[in-house]
Amino acid sequence: MVIAIDGPAGVGKSSISAELAGITGFHYLNSGNFYRAVTYGALKQNINLNKQRAVESFAASMPFEYHDGEIYLAKENISRELHTDQVDAHVAQVSSFRGVREWVNQRLRDISSRRDIIVEGRDITTVVFPDAELKVFLDASPEVRAKRRFDQGVSGLSLEEIAEGIRKRDEIDRSKEWGRLVRAEDALYVDTSGLTIEEVCAKVVRKIQEITRKNIEETESKHE
Repeated sequence: MVIAIDGPAGVGKSSISAELAGITGFHYLNSGNFYRAVTYGALKQNINLNKQRAVESFAASMPFEYHDGEIYLAKENISRELHTDQVDAHVAQVSSFRGVREWVNQRLRDISSRRDIIVEGRDITTVVFPDAELKVFLDASPEVRAKRRFDQGVSGLSLEEIAEGIRKRDEIDRSKEWGRLVRAEDALYVDTSGLTIEEVCAKVVRKIQEITRKNIEETESKHE
């Protein structure tokens, strides 16, 4: 089973997806970390990020491995290097390149073929897994998202700088030629602005239970 979750930057997709994975026992996939890995690796190799073909070529050949939720480049675990301000500043640009998106999408599909997953990103419900059993679109105002990011204490930027970065990221994500952020028509929409992680998860879990009951009923009816 695939539970696909989309939404803008800073909406809480990662925290909510991780919590849902703990509740359901599904494997959690953060698609953003795959794009961040490409960005981190390209920066480390001093590749000009304005040159699309160079970045796409790097992604296609980079020594990437994924094991138990951890990301490796050339056998080095880089998971803790993926959320620096430098990577934050460039990942939207890198993720806008078609070749990079195709590379990430294939990695995600390969992993999903072997297990039940909860996967989140920007175009997961519309491009990567359009036939997912459950699609969810999480949302929140830019101000709320900036405050959450600021409170995490992982950025050296001011609240105002984070908010401006989020607004710019939204603009890029919604206007990309490939993989732009769009709410799928059949997605469960949840505005998380005034909700706790637990409250959001409760809404999604109820929907999972509803789908599971329906699948069981349909299976039983076929055998009657």
